[in-house]
Formats: sequence, structure tokens, C-alpha cells
Amino acid sequence: MKPSAPDEEALFEAARQLPDQAQRSAFLAEQCAGNAELRQRLEELLAVEAAADQFLKSAARSAEALLFTAGPSAKPSGSRPLPDEQLGKRIGRYKILQRIGEGGCGLVYMAEQVQPIQRRVALKIIKLGMETENVIARFEAERQALALMDHPNIARVLDAGATETGRPYFVMELVPGVRITEYCDQNNLDTRRRIELLIQICSAIQHAHQKGVIHRDLKPSNILVTQQDGVAAPKVIDFGIAKAIGTRLTDRTPFTTCEQMVGTPAYMSPEQAEMSGLDVDTRSDIYSLGVLLYELLTGRPPFDPRELVKSGLDEMRRTLREQEPQRPSDILTTLHGTELTATAARRHAEPLKLISLLEGDLDWIVMKALEKDRTRRYETANGLAMDLQRYLNNEPVVARPPSRLYRLEKLVRRNQVAFLAGAAMLVTLLAGMAATIWMLVQERAALQRAVAAERNEAALRQQAELRERITQLTLLNSQDRFKEADDLVSQLTFTRPTLEGAAVLRSLGEWHALAGRWRLATDRFDQLLQVDQFDGSDVATLDYLECGPCFLELNETNRYDQFRRQAIARYAHTTCPVADRILKISLLTPADGDLLKLLEPIEATTFQTFKTTDQGAPPDQFRAAWQCVSLALLNYRRGDFLAASNWCHQCLTYPEKVASRTATARVILAMAEWRLGNPGDAQRELASGRTRIEAEFKNGLFRGDAPEGFWFDWVFARILLDEAERLPADQAPAHAPAPQS
Repeated sequence: MKPSAPDEEALFEAARQLPDQAQRSAFLAEQCAGNAELRQRLEELLAVEAAADQFLKSAARSAEALLFTAGPSAKPSGSRPLPDEQLGKRIGRYKILQRIGEGGCGLVYMAEQVQPIQRRVALKIIKLGMETENVIARFEAERQALALMDHPNIARVLDAGATETGRPYFVMELVPGVRITEYCDQNNLDTRRRIELLIQICSAIQHAHQKGVIHRDLKPSNILVTQQDGVAAPKVIDFGIAKAIGTRLTDRTPFTTCEQMVGTPAYMSPEQAEMSGLDVDTRSDIYSLGVLLYELLTGRPPFDPRELVKSGLDEMRRTLREQEPQRPSDILTTLHGTELTATAARRHAEPLKLISLLEGDLDWIVMKALEKDRTRRYETANGLAMDLQRYLNNEPVVARPPSRLYRLEKLVRRNQVAFLAGAAMLVTLLAGMAATIWMLVQERAALQRAVAAERNEAALRQQAELRERITQLTLLNSQDRFKEADDLVSQLTFTRPTLEGAAVLRSLGEWHALAGRWRLATDRFDQLLQVDQFDGSDVATLDYLECGPCFLELNETNRYDQFRRQAIARYAHTTCPVADRILKISLLTPADGDLLKLLEPIEATTFQTFKTTDQGAPPDQFRAAWQCVSLALLNYRRGDFLAASNWCHQCLTYPEKVASRTATARVILAMAEWRLGNPGDAQRELASGRTRIEAEFKNGLFRGDAPEGFWFDWVFARILLDEAERLPADQAPAHAPAPQS
């Protein structure tokens, strides 16, 4: 049935995408039947936009839309002059340079921050005349959603405020990239590299879901790919219609009615299109990821966007709810010869080979993500990512029931040489045996296969039960039912690495730590370090930062020494940009010469990364300042107190101040100055660090965030403070008497 209260904004966005006036008139006549006032208002808006476009085209400047699209229907507008913000105008601390994105209600500009540091950023602001309560609520919800994120594949929020006239704005990290589909086609990425990019996007969406946020508008224009040290890095942007899970992002979070359609039709899940009041959950984003994977593999989404818009709202909703899309391999067979050749060439493959590549596993993975019934989709973004990784590793995928023949096929592909050699030997033996012996061998082989199959079935059942429990744990965590989740974890044994299991153990360990239950926190983090093998270095190194201080809070120095040696062994040959975290967590207590020797490769990586970071753009100085802390602590443990002091001073000169980092640097500086025979300077720095640390713990331990410091950063600082407080008692200064009390 037709919606009783059509969403005016959705109708306007749908109508403005139709190519000519006749189609727009027919569309409005159908959708606004019986509502002449609504039709007149929409026609006036379309006429105003057409007139503005004609005027702006005459003054257009050629510029590529580098960075952001700013809403469900955003399109690059770097070539247009600015109608409501003049070039060079200042908004707060920011100078407007160029418009780079535009949506129905918001504008995104490239701006230059002029104080306290100089850097280029992206500034998003509501359009003039669009400051309705609902628009402002969505704008604030997007700002809050982005502020919750701390993931390398999600654009960061840097600042927020309002203009002198009260128009809210917020400032984001500037992402110099292009949409993911354009990047893949321009660089002729093969199927494997496209899938690897999508796995990174799945990790970002999983992070958003763990933060309690559903994106609801995943599409190529909201995923930009940039180059970082020569490596492609996708960034998810535009949380303009994000939805919170179980709570509101802000007190003004807008209410979406049953009749309101939110999102971009071609990438919208059936439950989003249904508009029936069914609660949209994280599996809606899984569907959109499936559409994106479909487009990366075939060059087009499952349903033609133009045909969806032309068909009208009712037919569009019916298509998304009821019509099954073709499998990726099937859609390729419908392409004409030249079109198929071009599609295959952009994927660095021959046409027939590309079709063969998509048949089977990739077809099953895509179609599972695109299930109309959301209960049959992947439960989480990590589930989709893990199945894609299994495909890349030539392992059985879970997107279809693994038959014995299917598992055998995968085993043979992974071990072709061994199977060919074994087959040749078996044929030779069988040829030389008598019929009686041959029958005996066959009977014995049949018995062995039966036993192996029985054991394999038992192992698969255990794995399925564990996956089911992990899914249950993820749900309990998302509902803040940590006690029930912890009781369930205590009954499980994690026998293999798992992304979703790691996320559960990470949350429970943090829950115990914040309550001061260090024994239980240590147990959960200890389990976490055994199963976080699938997480990237940016996440896994944070697991070590969380676990290490817990051992020392329990005064278990022997376990801590074993822990730091395991951390060093895992990252001894790493080249990751966060190697300084392993350096720092390994030096919470004094270290002997053997351990310092083990740290030399990690020190070299840290120093090389610091040189690259320190010479880069100003936003990278956040990482460089933490690297200074790690190098200061390393030199202090070596006895090079002057170098330690210099690294601390360099850390304190960076403009981006993080409270926990500053406190830690001042405590290390105090110890270094004391050893250098400067008791006055040492006491002054120690007092400053002590004041910050005691203030943080005055009202208990909180989770914290990147700008102020996470809880483990503060525990780390407190442990070093305790060491510094004991220093005058057991070590006199190198060249000066102990300070007078």
C-alpha cells in the first residue's frame, strides 16, 4: 500500500535524479496523487534547483571532488562557486578554501585550520535555510556517531561548533581519495585485491556496530580510498543517517516513522525499504556490504539504480523486498561481448576466467549477504569478512553446507602435489596386488574413512556450537549484559583464533578492569591474546596495552615478565606503524640487558616510523608524540637519562595534547632529571604529573577516549608514578644530593 505520509525529502531526491522534465512530471503525478500542495512545493524546489544549476555552470571551475560526499544523494561540487559561503571566509578557527561535497541538507568544504596548528581539514555545515529541527537532529547524530569511532578505516572527527548565526558544523579528517569503485577500476585491481579492500571495510563497520551505531547508507560514494605509504586504505564516511542500537546518539536524535524511507535505494536492505516499523539492526549494513561486494565483482549493483527510481516508490519497495537478484557469475553472462571484455579487463582477467572465478564460493558468499530474510544473512560484518578470508585462503566457506565432496575438493586444491604423489603411489600398489588383497585394502580404507568422517563431524559440531555461543555473547555485550556474558565465557574453551570471540573477550576484560577486578580482567585479556590473531596490528597491540598493566596491579611481576617476552616475540620482526606500543608495554618495570637486546628491532621500526611521521602532515603528530614517550622510556631503562629527558621534552612540544600522555611524559622526565642530578626540576615535573594522575583516579576509573587517554593509559601512568615516588628512597641523584623535605 502507498505510504500515508510521503517523505518530502525522499521524493525530492528521487525526482531530481530523473534525466528529463517529462519523467519528473509523471513521477510526481503518481506519487503526489491527491496532494496538490505537496506536488506544487516539490515542483517549486525542482525549478529553483534547475535555475541555480544553470547559473552556477556559467561560473564553474574544473576541480576534482577529492574527498567527501555529504549525504544519501551527495555529489561532488568542487567545480561550483559557493552560493552561501565565500572563499576565504573564516568559520571559527577555520578558513574556507573550496567546496568538496554537497547533499540535500549539508555542505562539505575543504578548510584550513589556522590555530593552534595549521592543517587542512573537511568542514561540514548545514545549508542556509535548512536549519529545521529534524535536519539539526540528524546533523548532531552524525557528529556524535563519528566522534564515537576510533578505527583507521573510519574518518575521524576533530572539532565541532556553531557559526555566529547559530548554524552547527563539525570538522573531520581530510581524506584525499576517490570512491572505492572508481579506485578499483582506475587501477585495474584483480578480484583478490578488491576483496581485501572489502575486508578492511567490514572491519570498520564491525567497529561501528560494536560502538552501537548502524551506518544505514553504505555505498561507493561513502567509501573513499586513499594511499598511505603506497598502500590503498579505504575510509568509511558520512554517518548522516546512522542509527544507534538500543540508545540514542543525542538527546535530539530524530525519530524515523513507519512511512519514512531512509537510505539509497540501490544499496538499501529489504527491511529498510519495507517501512513497516520493523526495527532495522546491524544486518541491514551486512546487506549493503553484500551489494558493494556484488558491484566490486561485476561492475554493477544487483538492481539498476535508474530503473529503481523510474519505477516509483511502491514498485521500488516491491523489487527490493521480493525480487531475487541474479548471481554475480550469471549477470556477467548477460553482458554483450565488448562490455564483458571491458569489465574483465578492469579486473585484470580474461572474460571466461572471470566468470569461472565468481562461480561457486563467491556466488554463495554474495547471495548469503543479500538474503531477503535477514536471519539467513551473516550475523556480523566480521562473519562476512572471515568467509571472504577463507575464500582467499582456499579454505571451505560457511556460506553453503560443506558436503564431503566439497571439503575434499578444497583439501586437494591446497595440497595438489601431495595428492598427486599419493594417487600415483596408490595406483602402482593396487596394480601389483591380487584381487583378494585389493578387496581387503578397500574394506580397511572404507572403515578408516568412516572413522575420520565421524571425528570430522564431531569437530564441526563443536565449531558450530562455539560459533553459536559467540553470537550469543556478542548480543549480550551489545545489550550491556556483561555479567551474563562473563558467566557464559567461563564455560567455554577457545581453541582457535576468532575475530568475534576476540571482540567479546576484549569487552569483558575492560569491564572487569574498570571495576578494579584485576584478577578476572587478567584472565579475560590472557584469553584474548590467544585468539586475536585475525585482528590487525592496530587492534592487537592495544590488547597488549590493556593486559600488561593488569599483571602489575596484581603485583605478579613474574607473569608480567613472561607476558612482555611473548609480546616481543610476536612483534620482533614487525614493520607496523604502532610498534612503539610493544616498546612501551615491555618497559613498565626495569629490564635487563637481554630483554633490551630483544627490543632493538622494534626500536628500529619505531624510530623509522617516527622520522616518517614527524616529517608528515600535522595530524600525524598525534602518533609521533606517543612514539616520543616510548623512546623516552626505553632510553631511561638503558640508563641514557639525557636522551630520555630530550625525548620527553620533544613529546611535550607537540600541539595536540593528550592528558594521559602528558602526565606519563612528565613522570618519566622527573625520573630522568632526578638521575641527572636536577632534584628541583625533578620535583616540579613529578608534582605536575602526580596532580594530573590523582585527579583522573579521584572518582574511579573510566573507559576514556583518544583525546583524553584510555583507562589503560592512566593505569600505565600510575604504575610509573609509583616507581618515581620510590626513587628518592632507593637511588640518589647522579651528581647532586637528595632534595630536602
